[in-house]
Amino acid sequence: QVQLVESGGGLVQPGGSLRLSCAASGFTFSNYDMKWYRQAPGKGLEWGSTISGGGSRRDDTNSVKGRCTITRDNAKNMVYLQMNNLKPADTHVYYCGRSGSHYRAQGTQVTVSS
Repeated sequence: QVQLVESGGGLVQPGGSLRLSCAASGFTFSNYDMKWYRQAPGKGLEWGSTISGGGSRRDDTNSVKGRCTITRDNAKNMVYLQMNNLKPADTHVYYCGRSGSHYRAQGTQVTVSS
């Protein structure tokens, strides 16, 4: 079954950077698109970025486009989200997800504040 473990969140000042990581297991990783989602307190889940199974195609929501880059390492079953120029509005719990699955793990908290 799908297992995902996110890490790398924390407290960062506006303009700072973070790299989130997600370790995947329980499925053939390279066969699936992987995604990053985020959720603010009291709000719904918001899609952020998608990367194709082979890593050649990426797509991002407008609010993170140009500031966040999703990558993956299929040899390690890992997906990453490099986030730069962070803003207070980026304060969310970040989750990774697999295409075709509704499974969500515990997420990792990102707080952008001075």
